[in-house]
Amino acid sequence: MNRKQLFQILLGVGAVAVAIVAMPSVAFAQAAAETADKATFLTSNGAAWLGGAIGAGLAIMGGAAGIGRIGGSAVESMARQPAAAGQISTAMIITAAMIEGATLFAVVVGLMAVLKA
Repeated sequence: MNRKQLFQILLGVGAVAVAIVAMPSVAFAQAAAETADKATFLTSNGAAWLGGAIGAGLAIMGGAAGIGRIGGSAVESMARQPAAAGQISTAMIITAAMIEGATLFAVVVGLMAVLKA
């Protein structure tokens, strides 16, 4: 089994785990509404916190993977063609800045979901 298959399996298991954690609150939502004094496992505010935190974490991981891949490819291309190192470096920095901006935006959106009143 290669890394891609292992990652897909782990991603599937993670999705199932999140569904199992979130399912009781959906199944018992009406009962929780009738008995307001009882605490539920995952309220709507808690779901927003959980979703925002997971979203911010995934955004950071995706941005880091993208920038790492850009850096690795740039170094490899500079090794193959040293004369173009300046142009490759400039393109790499611009692309990494674009990814960093999108990642920062995604993290801010995730934190807004966490910190909403």
